[in-house]
Amino acid sequence: MTSLLRPAIVLFLILTAITGIAYPLLVTGVAQAVFPSEAGGSLIAKEGKAVGSSLIGQSFSDPRHFWGRPSATAPQPYNGLASGGSNLGPLNPALTDGIKTRVEALRAADPTNKSPVPVDLVTASASGLDPDISLAAAYYQVPRVARERSLPPDAVRSLIAAHARGKVLGILGEPRVNVLDLNLALDALK
Repeated sequence: MTSLLRPAIVLFLILTAITGIAYPLLVTGVAQAVFPSEAGGSLIAKEGKAVGSSLIGQSFSDPRHFWGRPSATAPQPYNGLASGGSNLGPLNPALTDGIKTRVEALRAADPTNKSPVPVDLVTASASGLDPDISLAAAYYQVPRVARERSLPPDAVRSLIAAHARGKVLGILGEPRVNVLDLNLALDALK
């Protein structure tokens, strides 16, 4: 029995060292060398202090800021540990009631804006963590943000255009803007 047990234990220890220590360290080292920002969490810093990640949305409710997509995570919004969609189907009353409530909140925040509300301002993404909004969603919010900050609407539109990102690889997805980046740039305006 000892002749069978000793090689099994040695092989277990060797495989544990390779797959549990050496391989993760190698992959982490390569990732940090080739993609340092991404390997570090794609953190966004302001005055040397991390204020968020470009990969995870944040909750903004101040009318002076752009608002992102609703988060489907609980108990708090944009909780990376609870990533996932709501799984509510299109005929589910909870989904339609939530959308109606969000549309009413957007209308209440900017009663003069009669434009159609972009869908990404009232529905959560599949992960519930989406940091980006469509350009339509950003431009929809221009009148409110410009009025609240006493800025010309064209200046706010220019800021959106300066922070817009195109389709991934030129063909995937839609043009978008990162809400945290946009709000930090907005806060930097004097």
